[in-house]
Amino acid sequence: MTASAAIQTRIGRYGILQAELRGLVNLGVLLEDPEANRLYLRLRRDLESLAEGQDLDVLSALADDLAGKADEMGAARLFEYLENTLSGTLRITDREQVMVDQFDRTLDRLYRRHIQANVVEFRTHLPLYSLRAAAGRFLDNEEIVEEGWVETPENLKTLYPDMFVARIVGHSMEPLIPDGSLCIFRAGVTGSRRDRLVLAEDRNASAYAVKRYKSDKVVTEEGWKHGRIRLESLNPDYPSWDLDPDEDKYRIVAEFVRVLE
Repeated sequence: MTASAAIQTRIGRYGILQAELRGLVNLGVLLEDPEANRLYLRLRRDLESLAEGQDLDVLSALADDLAGKADEMGAARLFEYLENTLSGTLRITDREQVMVDQFDRTLDRLYRRHIQANVVEFRTHLPLYSLRAAAGRFLDNEEIVEEGWVETPENLKTLYPDMFVARIVGHSMEPLIPDGSLCIFRAGVTGSRRDRLVLAEDRNASAYAVKRYKSDKVVTEEGWKHGRIRLESLNPDYPSWDLDPDEDKYRIVAEFVRVLE
């Protein structure tokens, strides 16, 4: 049985927080863990484009206010409070059930499904490239192009111009990187690559793979060189393999940062 088959799911309930601001807009997602009576919350961060003055002050304070109320009341009572009291400018939709593997990831998926935030490049969003990388052997790509911008999680505080998003295909990096995941990478790997998860390119085939980088160094008269470079799978059911350190056909393109979706 693969690692992905062992993932257990639970039932969550969620609602969409909305505001009447020159039309009805979705502000964010509130996700309830009924078993733990815990709230998971994600609100959009482009509030300056939606409101100004007092309205902006109110919206900017919403996340902290809701989180504080959830700590005091619990998620279930907070939902009831919002459903019974919000009207006019702020409102919340009826709760719907959703199957949850991990609440943080489910919250991010719901957010991307229901919220269309304005793009703030390299502050809230990163570029998505058509690159598909194999969590296995190298995966061929046609011409790589930018497909748009993807909003990043709120807890990823700092974004850099050398960061980007790409999709990973295959099971060999599970459970950390599920098949089909969108992942964040940072180009220009500096320092030692040992034990890092990297995006490697086969230059001859325009093909890419994600693997854990392992290397052994040997001392020479000129200093040292790689005696062995190994690209390892995290899933023990899938093979790893060695690269010839003297070949220049392979290039380490970027370092894995985290799973986005």
